[in-house]
Amino acid sequence: MKEEQNYKTAFGSQNSRDTHQHEISFPSQNWSLEMLLRRLKAIDARRDDKFASVMDAIGEFGTFQWRLVVLTFIPSILSTFFIFSHHFLLTAQRPYCNTSWILEVGPNLTEDEQLNLTLPRAPNGSFLTCLMYIPVPWDLDSIIHFGLNYTETCKFGWIYPFAHTHSLINEFDLVCGNEPNKENGLTVFLSGVLTGSLLFGFLSDKLGRYPIILLSLLGFLIFGFGTAFVSSFYQYLFFRFFVAQASVGYAICSVSLVMEWLVGEHRAQAVILQHSFLTIGVMFLTGLAYKVVHWRLLCLLGGMPMFPLICNIWVLRESPRWLMVRGKVEEAKKVLCYAAEVNKKTIPLNLLNELQISGKKVAKASILDFCTNQHLFKVVLAIGCVWFTVSYISFTLNLKMNDFGLDVYFVQMVRSIVAVPARLCCIILLEYFGRKWALNLTLFLVTSMCLFLLFLPQEPKSPIILTLMLAEFSMAGTLSIFFIYTAELLPTVLRSTGLGMVSLAWVAGAISSVAIFKQTKTQLPIFFCCLCCVLALCFSSLVPETGSQSLRDSIEYNIRDSIEPKDRNKDVPTVIAEESMSDIVADSEVTNTTLNAVTFKPEENSLLNMTLEVSKMDLPVQPLKAQPP
Repeated sequence: MKEEQNYKTAFGSQNSRDTHQHEISFPSQNWSLEMLLRRLKAIDARRDDKFASVMDAIGEFGTFQWRLVVLTFIPSILSTFFIFSHHFLLTAQRPYCNTSWILEVGPNLTEDEQLNLTLPRAPNGSFLTCLMYIPVPWDLDSIIHFGLNYTETCKFGWIYPFAHTHSLINEFDLVCGNEPNKENGLTVFLSGVLTGSLLFGFLSDKLGRYPIILLSLLGFLIFGFGTAFVSSFYQYLFFRFFVAQASVGYAICSVSLVMEWLVGEHRAQAVILQHSFLTIGVMFLTGLAYKVVHWRLLCLLGGMPMFPLICNIWVLRESPRWLMVRGKVEEAKKVLCYAAEVNKKTIPLNLLNELQISGKKVAKASILDFCTNQHLFKVVLAIGCVWFTVSYISFTLNLKMNDFGLDVYFVQMVRSIVAVPARLCCIILLEYFGRKWALNLTLFLVTSMCLFLLFLPQEPKSPIILTLMLAEFSMAGTLSIFFIYTAELLPTVLRSTGLGMVSLAWVAGAISSVAIFKQTKTQLPIFFCCLCCVLALCFSSLVPETGSQSLRDSIEYNIRDSIEPKDRNKDVPTVIAEESMSDIVADSEVTNTTLNAVTFKPEENSLLNMTLEVSKMDLPVQPLKAQPP
């Protein structure tokens, strides 16, 4: 007995020392434990998601998913030719009055001699652009000897002797009082974004993702490719309005389709890669616009690849999640079986039967639910405020950069080069921090850069340009993260409609930025950027984390769907409070289990062994009993 007691005492002392040792080293593993907790929650959420179980059987990211993602990437690259081409189609040109009348009396005059005789000069010696000498009925010798003295505005059109490209400016003579109003052009584009987001978002939730993607591609083909054949600037604006509609419609529906076909972190990775390829498309457009001298040829080169894409689009399949919430269970089973066949997998029959049971009830929703559903209203209001901020800051930074008068090709190329690594870094941020904290981190970086801009001196310009580039680096990451976050916060039944609704805030932010920047040349727009960033940080803290959650299908997500049958008679706030407490307790149980695993298995100290040890336990994790002294 005495030896046994001594053994227990020695074991307890050794155990106490090991426990103390790991308690000391535990703070260095806090972040690893947070990641472990997040992964455990994701496993628990996926266990309850029947669709995730089916996707596990199909293959989370097999040949079918690869093909789906690639087929949505290619139109994203080509869409840049229609969205950003106006930067290169409206390049400034130096016009001179057409004075070919003098060639009637001096047909052998060179172009320089013609300009020298018929155009007045400025005090610095350069030719005036919008004035010409009044023609006189003299011979060439008299004109050379006496010269011309009286001027008037151009009567016979304009010439562009020093233009290196053929743009909309010299095609339609948008010079000398006929210059296009940039605000009007932006208004037309934003109007297309506004109407397209609402229209295509609503139709996507009613008719499906696939037909609206096809409709958007047809819009690119008709109005994007057709831009090359317009005969006036107003026709160009008309076509650009519908191009904006097709662009936002494709962005909303393609993201919805990809996210509803993928599970886990593959959703975020696919969307980020899509945004990265969009930026690569801008780089490709910039290089091509620099080499192609005629704007019509540039539009043709951007529109022609859309023809084979219309044929390849038949390979895509409708979202099974959308089919199930619409009650089309048999069609959902068909597309899932097709995906399994492409991936060379087999779906167990019991999983398909579970889908059939869960899909019997058709989820009904309308746009009015954004007002009547309290939880959905709060979520959309919060993310709408953040989208307003993101749009306002993006446009303000772009306008600030354009104010320096840098070469448009250089600016677009540098912006694209900066944006690609920024978006790729978001994959790591989302993996380690989750959606909410990754968004807060990028917003904090944007706020810091805007504060630096407030206090930087106006001369020299290079520190300001560098800070603007760093701010745009952070904004590129913010846009990608928040696009993913928004799509995951919205239920399947209203996902596209919700993305269209928050586009209202995006358009409002863009209009506010242009209006404020036009009214003042002070630092007031940058100050508003800082203020909006602080407000966005506050609003983003109000929305729940979605990184460890499966996609929700109905509008009652996080409220009615989470209420157990025994709690149906309770008030919703009471149930939510009880579930919040249970979540805290569950987190504590997992933490205690992990701590005990670290304490009693010191030789398996790595995060990998900890994860394997905890993953063997059945969720929810039960707390370990106290050890004997």
